[in-house]
Amino acid sequence: MQFLYHPDAGLPDITIEGEPYRYLFKVRRHKESERIALRNLQNDYLYFYRIDQVSRREAELVLLDKEERVVMPEKFLHIGWCVVDIKTIEKTLPMLNELGVAKISFVYCDRSQKNFKIDLERLKRILVNSSQQCGRSRLMALETVESTEKYLETYPQSAILDFGGAPFPCKTAISSILIGCEGGFSEAERKNFENRTIYGIDTPLILRSESAAIGVASRRIL
Repeated sequence: MQFLYHPDAGLPDITIEGEPYRYLFKVRRHKESERIALRNLQNDYLYFYRIDQVSRREAELVLLDKEERVVMPEKFLHIGWCVVDIKTIEKTLPMLNELGVAKISFVYCDRSQKNFKIDLERLKRILVNSSQQCGRSRLMALETVESTEKYLETYPQSAILDFGGAPFPCKTAISSILIGCEGGFSEAERKNFENRTIYGIDTPLILRSESAAIGVASRRIL
């Protein structure tokens, strides 16, 4: 663990309870007077606290000092990811977070199953746990978008990842790209892709949606 997340990190005194308490004192075995690092994932500061008091169910921490420490990739990438099975999203999200994806828009494309409901609060908790482990200083931004048409209206400069596009280069300046779900985009959606930058992945193999997302993020950011 690189730090502990707490929404109030930065305040002079904070209380730790619930799951963070269990992790610190039952798993990590921290003791009174020890120094630990916290982040609120809203700014780039690392806050250092002393464990002041520990009771059976909570602990009191006192702020010692802080240090501005940015832990983010220099390259910005926003992914428009057409909605797939929620379990697939939850499994893949930590990897995209570790790679440094700045933002994901979950897009309900024509071939997305509409019964897949995105729980942004649950996904945020997954991102928090991932960030605590990889050290990322800012939380990834998440949103849902009702259709590919609405997505392209909101992000008109976004590139598209689709079959037949030019091979996706390692050194591309794109900051936003739309990735389809299993089955790809519908013909009606493809009509809206005219006059837009379209990339493909140079492989004879058929990639799953999450594999494509990880591949694009790796090429663009790392």
